[in-house]
Amino acid sequence: MKKNFPLQAEGKNPDRILEAVKHEIRKYFKRERNRTVPKGVDFWDFDCKVGLNADTAEVVRVSGVIEAVDAAAKAGAASVYVEILSKHGVRVLKAQDDFEEPQQDAQY
Repeated sequence: MKKNFPLQAEGKNPDRILEAVKHEIRKYFKRERNRTVPKGVDFWDFDCKVGLNADTAEVVRVSGVIEAVDAAAKAGAASVYVEILSKHGVRVLKAQDDFEEPQQDAQY
């Protein structure tokens, strides 16, 4: 999704517009995560950018998209650009040698 959301509209409460934008973003994440994953892929991952326009958009984590939209609205922006691209994610397991084993000889 590459979309420019207006945050101000005549005759509408800005708080309700902001809530509608956040709802649409959350709905998109949910819809993408519910798609079936291809063979060899563990989950859907996302590349996200948020900014005032496409040229000034900064990379943010998935958990920071809503906060970035809130920050733009609090700064008084007329619109906010949101770019969310889904990609394949594969889990990386840590090796067992990385964990230290507790000592069994300790006396209490």
